Amino acid sequence: MTQRPNIVLLMTDEMRGDCLGFAGHPDVKTPYLDTLAARGIYYPNAYSSCPTCVPARAALHTGLSQRHTGRVGYLDRVDWNYGCTMAGELAKAGYHTECIGKMHVHPLRHSAGFHHIELHDGYLHAYRAPDTPSGENQLTADDYFYWLRSELGAQADVTDTGMDCNGWTARPWPYAEKYHPTNWVVQRSIDFLRRRDPRQPFFLMASFVRPHAPYDAPQPYFDLYRNRDLRPPLRGDWDDAALLEQTGRIFNNITGPSDPDLIREQMVGYYACITHVDHQIGRILLALNEHNLMDNTVILFTSDHGEMLSDHCLDRKAVPYQGSIRVPLIVSGPEAFTGRRGVVDDTLAELRDIMPTTLELAGAPIPATLDGQSVLHGHDRAWLHGEHVYGAKSHQFIVTKTDKYIWFSQTGEEQYFDLVQDPGETHNAVQDPRYAARIAELRGHLIHTLAGCEEGYSDGQRLIAGCTPKECLACATEPCC
Repeated sequence: MTQRPNIVLLMTDEMRGDCLGFAGHPDVKTPYLDTLAARGIYYPNAYSSCPTCVPARAALHTGLSQRHTGRVGYLDRVDWNYGCTMAGELAKAGYHTECIGKMHVHPLRHSAGFHHIELHDGYLHAYRAPDTPSGENQLTADDYFYWLRSELGAQADVTDTGMDCNGWTARPWPYAEKYHPTNWVVQRSIDFLRRRDPRQPFFLMASFVRPHAPYDAPQPYFDLYRNRDLRPPLRGDWDDAALLEQTGRIFNNITGPSDPDLIREQMVGYYACITHVDHQIGRILLALNEHNLMDNTVILFTSDHGEMLSDHCLDRKAVPYQGSIRVPLIVSGPEAFTGRRGVVDDTLAELRDIMPTTLELAGAPIPATLDGQSVLHGHDRAWLHGEHVYGAKSHQFIVTKTDKYIWFSQTGEEQYFDLVQDPGETHNAVQDPRYAARIAELRGHLIHTLAGCEEGYSDGQRLIAGCTPKECLACATEPCC
């Protein structure tokens, strides 16, 4: 066993924290991820503080909170100017750093500190417009799309199924499975193991676009779920059923479909994509075994955010509820490196913690400027601040291991959920006098956190509703933020 382990970061896009067999999900089958959890450390209280792709990945790659990355909402085509990144610090520590799959940074080919990237970001509308410069257009800058056309012809695309990358429709992949982007990420990752320098420790990030829409797993994975009696979406006393009725026939809405059959179709497609990714992760594990690397490799698994999947008449992400903000987190590897094995750790974790965790594993210095902390040795936080700009539903939240307080910044509306008694967030208990003192305490954390923020949400004494939200704060556009 070498002194420093190889590190493999497996990352999905839009995978709910509860969608693991190991986590007790009644329907989803994830045998390879369950194996990693059973042999490693599983963190059931892991969150994404700004739950969409760009801000979540900024936190992951920099170890900073969303207030310090400056990304507090989703906005494409804003330069990444971060001087300190996870891959960059690992490279300084002597690691060969490789990313295969999704980055979702700007410019599109920004390295974020990696020595080498084989890129596939999924379908990004902002990089498909006719006036996009050729070096930024996905048709040439995205390695998977470039490869797919070389294999199947100039018109081949992931849109050949007719499904949108933010829609809730689902149907199986129309080509041979080897052409699916999930398989491509794994094939290129396995090839990296072949061509790496065997004398140098490596950091490999295998970053999948699925189970993010389009829900297009190969047919056998749809067949796994087609005839199962699936758990229905969660409902609560605060759900906006009127909004669902208004938008439920629009294929790429924020509520999901109103037709129960189409809700089921989305669930089948989503779960199919998860099991497809899981089985492909199995190929990576087999390859690590074949290269005799399992005894000196630590594997981390997480996702950038979740998916509401029609819970509470909502779809996609960006909202402050468990389906959207809770993510899976596993650290699996030899106990000599991780310190523990086969345990469940209730640490309140966030994506910003991935960078310091990998640096600790590598024996590299952890910059004092990071907001994250390694999850390996029991470091914990009492509460976590999250937020997302979301139009009229822009919000701030404080989440703990046991409860959650939400404040909608445009209206001043509040919600409170007792996550012990009500893990499905079915009852908004903000008016329950039994929780008044606790709500005031959590509200106080938010008032303090936002005091003096550039939007004006707090004067240090109270929350101020109606301030204009900003997807990017000033520091997001400053060099080396």
